[in-house]
Amino acid sequence: MFDSIYKGRKVLITGHTGFKGSWLAAWLKMLGADVCGIALEPETAPAHWNLLALDVKSVICDIRDREKLQKIFAEFQPETVFHLAAQPIVLRSYGIPVETFEINVMGTANILECCRNTPSVRAIVAVTSDKCYENREQTAGYTESDPMGGYDPYSASKGCSELVINSWRRSFFNIEDYGKKHHTLLASGRAGNVIGGGDWAANRLIPDIVKAAAEKKAVLIRNPRSTRPWQHVLEPLSGYLQLGAELFKGSTNTAEAWNFGPDNSGIIDVGTAAKKMQEYWEDIELDFGTPPKQPHEAGLLHLNCEKAEKKLQWHGVLSADEMFEFTATWYKEFYLNNKTVSFEQLEKYLHLAEERNLKWTE
Repeated sequence: MFDSIYKGRKVLITGHTGFKGSWLAAWLKMLGADVCGIALEPETAPAHWNLLALDVKSVICDIRDREKLQKIFAEFQPETVFHLAAQPIVLRSYGIPVETFEINVMGTANILECCRNTPSVRAIVAVTSDKCYENREQTAGYTESDPMGGYDPYSASKGCSELVINSWRRSFFNIEDYGKKHHTLLASGRAGNVIGGGDWAANRLIPDIVKAAAEKKAVLIRNPRSTRPWQHVLEPLSGYLQLGAELFKGSTNTAEAWNFGPDNSGIIDVGTAAKKMQEYWEDIELDFGTPPKQPHEAGLLHLNCEKAEKKLQWHGVLSADEMFEFTATWYKEFYLNNKTVSFEQLEKYLHLAEERNLKWTE
């Protein structure tokens, strides 16, 4: 799949010990890539990265330490870079706003600068967030050309990260100079609310639900009417991998920003998402009482992914029901049977993608 681009290639992932990064590392390992990860130690116990026990090079490093980063890049000489490392929690960003900007903005600048100073790098996919847009609580999905913004520090930091990415793309990885002054293409990926097995981050809906279920407790649902574009973690990862393959092949028209989100069936409110999880795990007990007052979070968020669908021929694999079934089943197997079924679910996902004739399976 992905035209066998990743087989035998050196691929560097930042944030590999995190939720999305650990799934990406597993998938790249399955594809035969030589993987190096840069990240902090996992924040949670348990942690998906530790459960996977992957045989990849793992370096513990803060992405704010550019000198150490450059040494890692020089030693590994990556050909493709996936930048996922971040401070990813909206509510946490209110408590550590400056650190959030340091990690998400200057950390991104550090990674891009290391890429610029490493001749082996040919493709960079820098991951930001659907929250990078100036959210006007509109029903129409945001397109890649909509203005950056952000109410809370996390969202604003992701908007700033996109500006940094665009600056490096214009200044140092300009497509007009590709093949003349440089041979590196840079794109950014903006995904929706990502769920799936192995996420235990604080103040996230699915982790809060499953941790409560495991303890036979009810979980209080914050903001049940807030609407989000929900998608299984493997969905945006397929987009990142497809985008990275196109960049590596020299497709200059893909060195842009891209939305990767669900179809309309995945755009549902928090309360409905919680009830969907309950359908597939009977131990889940929901409390829709009045939550304590929280800092501001967006009420309505929706991505327009027509660009990826038309230009990359990228489409999601799972229906909304399949997404919640995958997610609930992973946690049930973990808590009730002490099993980690990530590789089984990845295989099932790939089988479904092949059945549905998605381009990247070729």
